Amino acid sequence: MPHWLEVAFRTVLALVVLFIITKALGKRQISQLSLFEYITGISIGNIAGYISIDTDTEWYVGLVSLAVWAAVSVGAEKLTVHSKKARDLIDGKAAVLIEKGNVLESNLAKERLTVDELLAVLRDNSVFRLADVEFALMEPSGKVNVMLKTDKQPMTRGDAGIQTPESLPARTVIIDNEIMSEELRSSGYDEAWLRKELDRMRIKYEDVFVAQIDDQGQLLVDKYDPPGKKRR
Repeated sequence: MPHWLEVAFRTVLALVVLFIITKALGKRQISQLSLFEYITGISIGNIAGYISIDTDTEWYVGLVSLAVWAAVSVGAEKLTVHSKKARDLIDGKAAVLIEKGNVLESNLAKERLTVDELLAVLRDNSVFRLADVEFALMEPSGKVNVMLKTDKQPMTRGDAGIQTPESLPARTVIIDNEIMSEELRSSGYDEAWLRKELDRMRIKYEDVFVAQIDDQGQLLVDKYDPPGKKRR
């Protein structure tokens, strides 16, 4: 087999194996990864690269290594689900940074977080006055959640005694000029109603980029941009 063809084959194989492993490990955003999951991701990526281009060694050994990493990762995930101690060891514990309005310097030092970094995190949460914070907690993922003092929290409709009816998310029934039949049925309408509404709005079906039905039964339509106009 030519060298370039072997590399191409092994790369595709590595991608397939990575896809299977990722499906097995579940979906997480980068910001939600624990330290163990981050290390696992880097290691698996390196092994996949080795499988793809290192043609001087027995490449199938890399598949064995990937399988071991995947098995350990899945096992660790199952262990953290059923054991609080394992979860604290593998994923880490949440750390209180501010409690009752007071900054806990010892916890800042333990998390290797400077005051400047703390203030930057608060600004990320749209808080620009340290004195406005009642409680701040750093999650194991590194995300910081902030609770403002009672008198600094924004007033809600509930606080004002205004009852708000429950609202449901809009259902997307057309995407890129294609009808989403299942979503349309779930919304309680059919294609005949949809086309009739488009006619009433004087919109051609082929001009529809995205269409949604809100919880009030109103059809909301976004049309394709005119030729030559860039979509923002």
